[in-house]
Amino acid sequence: MPRVGSKLNKSNTLLMISSIYSSLSKAEKKVADVVRNNPEEAVLATVTDLSEQAGVGETSVIRFSRKLGFRGFHEFKLSVAQDLVDRPQSMSNVDIEEEDDLMTIARKVTIKHEMLLKNTLDLINADNLQDAVDKIIAANKIYVYGVGSSGITALDLHYRLMRIGMNVEAHRDAHIIAMSASLVKKGDLVFGISTSGSTRDLVDPVRQAKKNGADVICLTSHLRSPIAAHADTVLLMPSKEMPIDGGALSTKYTQIHLLNILTTLLCMKKESAKESLEITAISVADKLY
Repeated sequence: MPRVGSKLNKSNTLLMISSIYSSLSKAEKKVADVVRNNPEEAVLATVTDLSEQAGVGETSVIRFSRKLGFRGFHEFKLSVAQDLVDRPQSMSNVDIEEEDDLMTIARKVTIKHEMLLKNTLDLINADNLQDAVDKIIAANKIYVYGVGSSGITALDLHYRLMRIGMNVEAHRDAHIIAMSASLVKKGDLVFGISTSGSTRDLVDPVRQAKKNGADVICLTSHLRSPIAAHADTVLLMPSKEMPIDGGALSTKYTQIHLLNILTTLLCMKKESAKESLEITAISVADKLY
């Protein structure tokens, strides 16, 4: 947990509320709901006003503000106010209705994805991203783990890292991940991908890898999730997946977008990246008609 007065992320406070929501107490979640449902009104409210609207005590509002890394409620309000100034004009409702025609549906899906990509950018912590780049370059070997839909993302990251000459392997099977993690050692890097951050088949191996001395990076939507507790570096991406939406394509967009930013930075910093890209491209050139 960050020290009081050290904001969890230097960008979007409203997005960060969603990221830590599952770790909040029942009373703090009531405060979060009020703020997220009407941030404009929350900015104008006093501690007493907000506590009454949420049906909780004033101390719950203060604790909520401090969980986000602010010294108090006033500092929290200032940050939310800045978010409201910076965010784009309110877009039309993107919920798809039964009466929508083909092009209306296409536009709504596109708008939704544009908003998700913007939110991904707003959640980036530059220090964490730079730290991830440095750790990947310094690693003797990189192990990318993901199960279910996140396993598909793991394969994509494996492909990207392999093409720039990194010593990397990816695993999606829970048993293979467990065995692989038991053998990692100091100097290795484990990159765990989990939207929920609570997938036991991933959290337990990551814990073991950390115990073995490996560095750990995780990509997740929940800052205070079990996997994040074992990570040296956390990369956050937005997600509003419901349990029945597991593996939603919209989540995949945010994962791939953030990993594309990461691998672009790696290409720029790793001296042999360009040469490796050229060599791998030439190796499959004769596969085309």
